[in-house]
Amino acid sequence: MRNAKAQWIKENLKEGEEYSGLIVGKDGEPDYHVFLRPGEAEAVTWADAKAFAKKAGGDLPTRREQSLLFANLQEHFKQSWYWSGEQHAAYSASAWCQGFSYGFQYYGGIDTKLRARAVRRLTI
Repeated sequence: MRNAKAQWIKENLKEGEEYSGLIVGKDGEPDYHVFLRPGEAEAVTWADAKAFAKKAGGDLPTRREQSLLFANLQEHFKQSWYWSGEQHAAYSASAWCQGFSYGFQYYGGIDTKLRARAVRRLTI
């Protein structure tokens, strides 16, 4: 089983990526795998972070994906705050972010300058 998993990861990783893990779909949504894309942006607004992620071949991670990244790939992040791709539902001028020092999630103004990483999703 271990060899099959290692082989699957090897076959599906793109150059420079790290495998983060599996997100289980909610409410009938499909399950999917999350891959951390190479590269990082620093001191970018939320809009610039989203543009960076697209250019890097992915998207900003969701809050659930950021929790997975913190759990499985924390060593690939600076001990700093990173943008998520989720805007705050009640405050349109804010978006969610993840702290990679202690694992906290909070929201900040979309003009705040934070770091960004991109993820790629592979639906099962």
